[in-house]
Amino acid sequence: MNCLQTWPEPIIRVQSLAESGIQRLPHRYIKPPSERPQTRVNSQDHETINIPVISLEDLFARDETLQEATLAAISSACREWGFFQVVNHGVSPELMKRARDTWREFFGQPLEEKQRYANSPSTYEGYGSRLGVEKGAVLDWSDYFFLHFLPPSLRNPEKWPSLPPSCRNVIEEYGNEVVRLCGDLMKILSINLGLEEDHLQKAFGGENNNTGACLRVNFYPKCPQPDLTLGLSSHSDPGGMTLLLPDEDVAGLQVRRDNSWITVKPVPNAFIVNIGDQIQVLSNAIYKSVEHRVIVNSAKDRVSLAFFYNPKSDILIEPIKQLVTKDRPALYTAMTFDEYRLYIRTKGPCGKSQVESLKSLRS
Repeated sequence: MNCLQTWPEPIIRVQSLAESGIQRLPHRYIKPPSERPQTRVNSQDHETINIPVISLEDLFARDETLQEATLAAISSACREWGFFQVVNHGVSPELMKRARDTWREFFGQPLEEKQRYANSPSTYEGYGSRLGVEKGAVLDWSDYFFLHFLPPSLRNPEKWPSLPPSCRNVIEEYGNEVVRLCGDLMKILSINLGLEEDHLQKAFGGENNNTGACLRVNFYPKCPQPDLTLGLSSHSDPGGMTLLLPDEDVAGLQVRRDNSWITVKPVPNAFIVNIGDQIQVLSNAIYKSVEHRVIVNSAKDRVSLAFFYNPKSDILIEPIKQLVTKDRPALYTAMTFDEYRLYIRTKGPCGKSQVESLKSLRS
């Protein structure tokens, strides 16, 4: 871990760059042509295609037909998209709005206040502006705040912002509600795989106190040349499952669908759910994590909250035995989540290269 103690170059806050009034993008943020957002997009993609939107309210109905229809919709979304939006999920719209507003207020604080929480690559916890420690890497146009929520032993409220005054209470309340929703979704995913409803949770380490969970709040400032850069480069999420609370006013998330990028249109009061690499491994690729990225724009800042629900850091993750057959042998070698995310913390976002590399390690 010695290589991860310090950043390779001085950190520049992207928000400060944007607010300085620059008209041209600094060279460090200009992506190679093949990685830039398309200047011309397929209008059909933007007008008619979106990731599935699924209501969870029928899961609590007494009508088994309605319950089965919801389970089938989630199963199809996991197998075909790796992404879906959920509504009627039990988290109050008021709390969702308060969480977004609170973090927007944090990023509106003076730079010296935010700098009190400046992070390092050893844990990433705190206020950051880059992912990965490769010197000379092309950077993304975003700042973020990263913090641990589970297990409780890693939670350090002193590292949670004290301004705005509501921030720490909002983090606790929001985190508890989202953890509950993640637990419900884990049961659904297990059932849809033909397993006992607690199987995936046990594979993650058991009850919530043994699993991992963390929050990354992303701030994407206005950009003078958004066609040359990305707010977050293409990647699949290294953890188990992600619940994203998007900015409802400004779209930015793009999901890879075959050879196209689909811009996700957020639905009011919805969470965007996506499968992470660890569930791809556990399900033996029945469920797949999917590449996604974030575009920026010249007119508005964006804020989004990504909540990552992860396995216990030192538990071995490998294909579940019930999902390994003669016709579908185990595709991945075992690796702990700690070992896995070290690669991500070193390299930064790299498409799906990490999870695919596990296949090459098969004996």
